[in-house]
Parts: sequence; C-alpha cells; structure tokens
Amino acid sequence: MTPGDPGLLAVVGPTASGKSALGVELALRCNGEVVNADAFALYRGMDIGTATPTAAERRGVPHHLFDLWSVDQPASVVEYQRAARAVITAVLDRGRTPVLVGGSGLYVRAALDDIRFPGTDPVLRSELEAELAAVGPAPLHARLRQLDPPAAAAILPSNGRRLVRALEVVALTGSFSATLPSYSDPWLPTTYLGLDPDLPALDERIEARTAAMFAGGLVEEVERLVDAGLERGPTAGRGIGYAQVLAWRRGELATLEEARADTARATRRLVRRQRSWFRRDPRVAWAPDAASVLAGRA
Repeated sequence: MTPGDPGLLAVVGPTASGKSALGVELALRCNGEVVNADAFALYRGMDIGTATPTAAERRGVPHHLFDLWSVDQPASVVEYQRAARAVITAVLDRGRTPVLVGGSGLYVRAALDDIRFPGTDPVLRSELEAELAAVGPAPLHARLRQLDPPAAAAILPSNGRRLVRALEVVALTGSFSATLPSYSDPWLPTTYLGLDPDLPALDERIEARTAAMFAGGLVEEVERLVDAGLERGPTAGRGIGYAQVLAWRRGELATLEEARADTARATRRLVRRQRSWFRRDPRVAWAPDAASVLAGRA
C-alpha cells in the first residue's frame, strides 16, 4: 500500500507494545484515520487506565470510537461491530485509510471478519445470570472449560458477563469458539501488522506504564468515574487498574502500592492471553517493534 491509497490496516498485539504510536505514524503516512479496537477505551472518561492517546499523541490524526459508552453501560461486541463498520465504511468513502488499532481480539475480529453473532435466549440468560450472582464466576468458567476449552482460554475467569454469554451460546449452538469464522473469511481484505516485543522488555514497559498511570492520576480518574456510575456498570469496573483501585477503595487491598502491583500482574497475564489469541491468526505479519514495521514500509 502506498501513501494516499485507500485500504484497510489493522495494528494488533499485546498491551504496551506500542500499537497506538505505530497506528498514528501509519495513518500519517497513508492518509489515514485511527479506529479504536480496545474494549475499555470505548468508555467515556477511562483515559489514564487505558492509555488513550492524548491530543498531542494523536498528532492531528482523526481518532474514532473512543468515549462511545458511559461507564454504567454493559459492553456489547454487537454494538461495537455496527459502530466500527460504519466508521470504517465512512473513512473508506472519503478515500482515506482506516487504521484499526487495538488489543481486544474479539473486537478486532468483530470489526474485520464476517462474524454473525448468535441470538439470545432470555430465559436461559436469566438463569445463568442468577447462577453467577449466587456462586460467582469460577464455577461457570470451570463448566465452560469442560464444554468449550478454547472459549474458556480466551475469557478471564473473573469476567462473569462474558462467561454467561459464552455458556448461553454453547447451549444454543453447541460451541462458542466455533461461532468465530475461519481466518480466510474477512468482511473486508485487511493488512494485519502485529507488534510483539520480547516478554522481558514488555514486562519492563508494563511496570513503567503502570507506575506512570498511578502517578498520573488514575486514582482521581476512578473517583470521578465512580460518581458517573463505574461501580453500577457490569463491565467498565472490571478494567485492569480500575478494578484494583476500586478494590483499594473498598478496603480489599490495604495500600495503593498493592493496587499498583496487582495492576501490573494482571496486565502481564492479559499480555500472555493477547499474544496467544493473535498468534493464532496467520494473517498477522509480526515485528518486534514499530521501527521494524516502518522500515519495511518506507
């Protein structure tokens, strides 16, 4: 792809790998606009904990699908799919290059692959939600692990809402993971670029990034979002960093240092899941850093 030619790019990979900066640079070189595919950055006001690019970091490049939902709303991959495709289509119609950037694997696939999400069964859903409220997410995750191991591997054991949905889909279709299409069935042809630094280097970045978030106002951001309904919503409060600060506020973690350390640990676990998810996609061309990508595209 040469600068100015319309097309579709996706920049994927684990948290703290440098995706946002690379997405901006590619957009500048290819007459592009950035489209967000980070699930928690879709929430209004969740900026510090998601490392949402600042105005200076955006360098004049239009960014889409940030601040889409209020923090008391449930996440909806179906709603995201509709919004992302509308934005991508509009960017292409302007003769510009959509650059999808994010580490939320299901959201990336929802935007770019020919996924048709199964319907729902209100009775079954209410039964699963009642079970979640009664016993917590662990038994649901254990059951999903028996019924659909790939789905269980892709979902946090603590993510009750996604576990309910996965078990609902398994009951309706026989398999949650099988509802994902093959990698050869895209919605639109896309060039996939993946960043995957060495794990020791990535772990150092995670430590530095986590420290910067706590020093840069994450606690104050959570306080503001609590007033906006962060604790009422079923999704936003589970975001890494936000969940830890909320736990500290409730007295479940004794100190902010414990919250910071737990945030870094949770981010490292997330990174390993992200790497596993994206490594299964044969379309991704991997590089250890942004400089390697840009050198190959100069």
